[in-house]
Amino acid sequence: MIAGKTVVYTSGTFDMLHINHLHMLDYARGLGDILIVGVNTDELVIRHKTNPIIPFEERIALIRALKGPDIVIPQDSLIHTDKVAKLRFDVFVVGDDWDKKYDYLKKQGVDVVYFPYGSGVSSTRVKKRIVTRHELLKREANSHFDANTKTR
Repeated sequence: MIAGKTVVYTSGTFDMLHINHLHMLDYARGLGDILIVGVNTDELVIRHKTNPIIPFEERIALIRALKGPDIVIPQDSLIHTDKVAKLRFDVFVVGDDWDKKYDYLKKQGVDVVYFPYGSGVSSTRVKKRIVTRHELLKREANSHFDANTKTR
């Protein structure tokens, strides 16, 4: 708590920013007075997933441009023990795909909320849709090219 205000911290990669990211940020915003958002650095993402599509500097700029977050910072670790003391947050919000992984923060007096991310949109699904659409367009282009070649 800072000056009697509830501080909420949430974080993510925010690659291929989509509606579920916005839902989680809005939800986190509603839980307190100050919203701090950590954006995973490229190095952190690469250690735990695959290379992000959108570079870190662009992802953090997108989150900073949103009206909900009060403070947007780089996040270079998934361990938040030190962040509790530095940022003095009261609530941590994370997607329910991380269920129970941040329960250790409760020992530091932090309320941990696992946001029901739900089905539908995810960065992984967006990437798969792009690849699928790209393959379809390639097939259509190739069939068009093959048809033009045969008529000559």
